[in-house]
Amino acid sequence: MKKVLTIAGSDSGGGAGIQADLKTFQERDVYGMSAITALTAQNTTGVHGIFPQQIEAINQQIDAVLVDIGADAVKTGMLFSADIIHAVAIKCNEHHVTNLVIDPVMVAKGGSTLLREEAIESLKTELLPLAAIITPNIPEASVLLDGMKIETIEDMEEAAIKLSRFGCKAVLIKGGHMNGLDSIDLLYTNQKVYYFESKRIDTIHTHGTGCTFSACIAAELAKGHAIPQAVSVAKDYITSAIRYSLKIGSGIGPTNHAAYRIHSKELMQ
Repeated sequence: MKKVLTIAGSDSGGGAGIQADLKTFQERDVYGMSAITALTAQNTTGVHGIFPQQIEAINQQIDAVLVDIGADAVKTGMLFSADIIHAVAIKCNEHHVTNLVIDPVMVAKGGSTLLREEAIESLKTELLPLAAIITPNIPEASVLLDGMKIETIEDMEEAAIKLSRFGCKAVLIKGGHMNGLDSIDLLYTNQKVYYFESKRIDTIHTHGTGCTFSACIAAELAKGHAIPQAVSVAKDYITSAIRYSLKIGSGIGPTNHAAYRIHSKELMQ
């Protein structure tokens, strides 16, 4: 059994964060573990409270998991502050973490800030150089590149190349925020560009897509798959999760983490 640790925030609504990651790990047949960086009071209407954990609590969670159980991959999600990023970077170095997947979570679907502005530089200088792959969406990539406009596929490629200069082995820029009939994600690794396309799905129920996508990539890397193959599997997985998303609550509903398994025969037609 391959093992994956997620270091991220807790979403009380169950659609994103630690909860989405653990659901994804279970669906992808890996053993999931967690280190919680922050508690959030959250539901489909938005984030109603953020309660960062003490650094010592985060450190002890990571140590407890990695000293005893170990991990074949680690992913990060909501890190919130420069202090937390610094602590996580130290622990990743200390435990010689490989297959580190960084989802640079910055803003919730409802608009709440999940990464303080002063933490962005710490993310770029301390954590991104340790990553096997980073998975920003277009707004996140733009922030990491000091406001670069990303409006075309060519812009996405240029942005991915620039982001790779922070030291990460691969960059996946998710194209969900672009207009068009297709949703196109761009992967840059080993000086090669890969495109992953799917038909755009007309739904507002996309809460947790970034967490779920990156968690699936981490699971596939833990199994020993190469980065392009891991992203390809994750693209299919998240597309099905969005296609069969759950219309629960009164706001932006979550993706369906079980959809890839439940609807596999339909997806193959």
